[in-house]
Amino acid sequence: MRMFTALAGTARVLGLAALLASAPLALSRAAEGAFPDRPPRIIGGFAPGGTSDIVARLVAEAVAPAFGQRPVVENRTGANGAIAAEAVARAAPDGHTVLQCATGLLTITPQLPGAQMPLDPAQELVPIVNVAHSTQVMVVAAQSPYQDVAGFLAAARRQPGRLSYASAGIGSVSHLSGARLAQQAGLGLVHVPYRGAALGVVDVVAGRADTIITNLGDVVAQIQGGGLRLLAFADGIGSPLFPEAPQISATVPGYAVSGWFGLCGPRGMPAGLVARWAAAVRQGMDTPEMRRRLQELGLTPRLEEPARFAETIAQDHRDWGAVIRAGGIRVE
Repeated sequence: MRMFTALAGTARVLGLAALLASAPLALSRAAEGAFPDRPPRIIGGFAPGGTSDIVARLVAEAVAPAFGQRPVVENRTGANGAIAAEAVARAAPDGHTVLQCATGLLTITPQLPGAQMPLDPAQELVPIVNVAHSTQVMVVAAQSPYQDVAGFLAAARRQPGRLSYASAGIGSVSHLSGARLAQQAGLGLVHVPYRGAALGVVDVVAGRADTIITNLGDVVAQIQGGGLRLLAFADGIGSPLFPEAPQISATVPGYAVSGWFGLCGPRGMPAGLVARWAAAVRQGMDTPEMRRRLQELGLTPRLEEPARFAETIAQDHRDWGAVIRAGGIRVE
């Protein structure tokens, strides 16, 4: 009798263990089946009207048919996107809250000495889909004496520490793009950080800063309007908007910098929901109309699903880390 009772007790324990082990899977399947039972949210970390925000709104429009309702785009600005990222990382991983994630947040800020981050993106976010490649360009004021990259670099060599480059802030892609140019060309350029690319562009147009390397979308209107001169593309790809423009790499071999805008979710988001988001984005964004609208922003569709997107993040993390270490770059 005692043996029977012991066996029965063991069976109950094993049965409870099996039930507990299966609970996360059951909850995951329940979450997948219920999604979406309310409008999903795409949380962005940058101001309304900027390139990142516009991409988020294009994505919301694109996935609406697949989800039966249009996601709401929320802007939670500050800390170079980290405030928005923290909100997503703390959200329920049920597919209803995702992040408009950009290059700097996942590949630069986490390895920037002195940067204060409220989360570890590598541990608390999961890649869902890369949406668009951000074409990078080097521009100067229309009245600038520099007609091409070679002329700018020659002037910088004649006047060490005199020529400047603006950026969207310390640790931004535009900051590290300028730092990488200085490193590879062996120059002494002065970094002038601003609170966002728009302010930096204003000072380049006015001649208070000599150049900026930034998203084409940040400067396309000024190039077309005559306020800025496009010296070269910085990304090795270019854009059909300016088919005759050269690449910086034609003057500085091996130089290339890249930016992108994608979607990430909170840790624990079921693989099935990650796949549904990725498929909805691909279906909605891979159309002639969406490609046209992205190109007008200086972007190129780059629809990388989770595994490939994770590889892109890892490679950019290595590349930007090398620039940070070589330049001794840190947040003061």
